[in-house]
Amino acid sequence: MDTAELVEVTDAGELRELLGEPQRRVLEKVRPRLLDLDREWLEQSPFCLVATSDADGNCDVSPKGDPAGQLALVLDDTTIALPERPGNRRADGFLNILANPHVGLVFLIPGIGETLRINGRARVVREAPFFDRMVVKGHRPVLALVVEIDEIFHHCPKAFLRSKLWKPETWTPEVMTAKARAAEGRAVPEKPREELRTELRTELEERYRTEYADRLYRG
Repeated sequence: MDTAELVEVTDAGELRELLGEPQRRVLEKVRPRLLDLDREWLEQSPFCLVATSDADGNCDVSPKGDPAGQLALVLDDTTIALPERPGNRRADGFLNILANPHVGLVFLIPGIGETLRINGRARVVREAPFFDRMVVKGHRPVLALVVEIDEIFHHCPKAFLRSKLWKPETWTPEVMTAKARAAEGRAVPEKPREELRTELRTELEERYRTEYADRLYRG
């Protein structure tokens, strides 16, 4: 790409000229502590994204998932905790937090366009009395992310409306099967496209149904 063709925005004034100022109600909805609605949202959310960065600003976003009611534990009006479950052991987000505690979280509820956003400061905790309340299918976490809330607010559903994310009739998971194999560094055989899709989809579905499903809560 020829970067000389890019017209870059370089200051906040130019950005505001292009986007305009946020409405007052958008600014005023930001709060420093949980309301009853927020607690209910966290109780119903089975999935969130956790954004972190290291001391040099290198970023990471990690998905977290658990049954609704088990993903986020409310400790008080300004503190929540997220259990760590067995995964790939990269620990990118945890390593970032050790260098830079600032985090951003987005909590989703399937079928609902709004999201709950939390920005705050996190600690990586290896033991606490509340770990016993985080047991799922016999798995007691060895780590938890404790987040002290700086600001919390609900985000509008425009992104979900534009993407039609929650509309099943738009879902086409089969288009990514060959790319999923390639992403794992495995050779994709030369076969007709539809035959390849079916074969790879069957293999991936079997893998997710057995290997992944059986090891969700054990390392």
